[in-house]
Amino acid sequence: MIDLPSNLRLKEILGETGRFPLGVELVSTRGTMSQQLTRKTREFSQDLTDSPRVDWVSITDNAGGNPQLAPIALGTPILFAGKEVVIHLTCKDLNRYALESQLWLLASQGFHNILALTGDYPIECFEGCAKPVFDLDSVGLLTLIEKMNGGLEVTSGSAKVATKLDPTHFFAGAVTSNFKFRENTLVPQYYKLEKKIAAGAKYIINQIGFDSRKGHELLEYLRLRQLAHTPVIGNVYVLSRFVARLFNQMKIPGVILTDELEALCQKQGASPDKGKVFFHEFAAKQLAIYRGLGYGAGYLGGVHSYAEIEAILKVKNSFAKDDWKLFAKEISFCRPGEFFLFEPDPDTGLSRPGTVNGDWQKSLTTQQSSKNVSLGYLLSKRFHSLMFEHGKGLAPLATTLCQNAGNPSQGPKWLRGIEHLSKFLWFGCRDCGDCSLGETAFLCPESQCAKNQRNGPCGGTRDGRCEVFDYECIWARAYDRMKYEGRSEQLLGHVPVIQNQGLRGTSSWANYWLGKDHAAKQDSPTPP
Repeated sequence: MIDLPSNLRLKEILGETGRFPLGVELVSTRGTMSQQLTRKTREFSQDLTDSPRVDWVSITDNAGGNPQLAPIALGTPILFAGKEVVIHLTCKDLNRYALESQLWLLASQGFHNILALTGDYPIECFEGCAKPVFDLDSVGLLTLIEKMNGGLEVTSGSAKVATKLDPTHFFAGAVTSNFKFRENTLVPQYYKLEKKIAAGAKYIINQIGFDSRKGHELLEYLRLRQLAHTPVIGNVYVLSRFVARLFNQMKIPGVILTDELEALCQKQGASPDKGKVFFHEFAAKQLAIYRGLGYGAGYLGGVHSYAEIEAILKVKNSFAKDDWKLFAKEISFCRPGEFFLFEPDPDTGLSRPGTVNGDWQKSLTTQQSSKNVSLGYLLSKRFHSLMFEHGKGLAPLATTLCQNAGNPSQGPKWLRGIEHLSKFLWFGCRDCGDCSLGETAFLCPESQCAKNQRNGPCGGTRDGRCEVFDYECIWARAYDRMKYEGRSEQLLGHVPVIQNQGLRGTSSWANYWLGKDHAAKQDSPTPP
């Protein structure tokens, strides 16, 4: 076991003034540490460890949904050599038991910097595709980490004796996707960003993107919401012809690269050096922009050798102090009709500080028509207000009926039958027993969300559509429904939700009326 350092260095690094720290992403590989490809990755990691210009190494966790060597294997020699390591921890293939276990292992081995992620949907691997987990999401994982940092309380034995475990000292961060095209996919991302910070995210890394105005808008939103104290790290991915095509075709969930930029990348990539000089300069300009905007650090991905990093930093260091302002106008690849939350500043090509989109503000007070506001939704709301408001309507009678039933967890058989049939036909209900319909504008996260997202959208949508299945994201639809009612800002008012899987197969109606579901643990329960 490694003793806890006297200070958490990454926290200090991100808090330094007058410097622009740099983290580099190290992508794990498939196979053992003796595998040839892994040996090359280890050599690269050694170069990163030895470099005084790299402040931390960030190691991926089954990136892209691919099975890979656990990040702790690559991270251990880096950590032992004294370099800061950030371990990516995702929820796609570990339930909350396994996540907690992994966190105890990381803490015991001296890893304290975590990037909490929901994770990409699994893809083809051994004997087909793996079953995804998504028991928690990034907000749930951050909530768990925060509980562990405070000393996790556990109960044991038939007497349910409570014990408080020793606190961990994790410095956890999260990712936000601020380059979304549509209003109903961008605004919920900002709402979820706030929830991630409230759940314990101490730093934020933005998704890969190529629009300086959207990069500036993220900082402006944090300032507007009085969250500017949270360090934001600017994500720069070094492009190539191949990668640009993948991004443009939306093969990588959540990453957008416009046709204009893709054409430029193909043109530059056809040069004798395959565009290497151009792509390195492009990355250097992005780093300069992020520093000029006021980001706390840079984050470099898509590099596979230290020579590439040296080349990029050499170009970056050749820039004059204010060159980034010219680069910001140059690297402004948005799409026609793209939604921005802040008004543009024609002089800078960025957002106008403190000036929220006027048309959007007006739309919040004017009832907006939407195909997502269906008759079924309106009827569901009426039924909801009749049956699922504590102490009102038929809720007191239903509570009494369930309390007196032979099996309170199922309620009266006739009522259970009505629930099961109506919810299956109406919502595709999967009988989870811990319902979130009232929190997701009556869109079932189990049957209509590939990742069962109950705390807001994941970052992987493609133009508002699910990264896995070809249907509109339930959170985009929920935003439209709540905006129609003039309460879109309440979209994530229920967060965080930690679903109780032990209720599966029981009556969610009975569990709500009897105070057994997740809503009972919230200060202001939102009924199912």
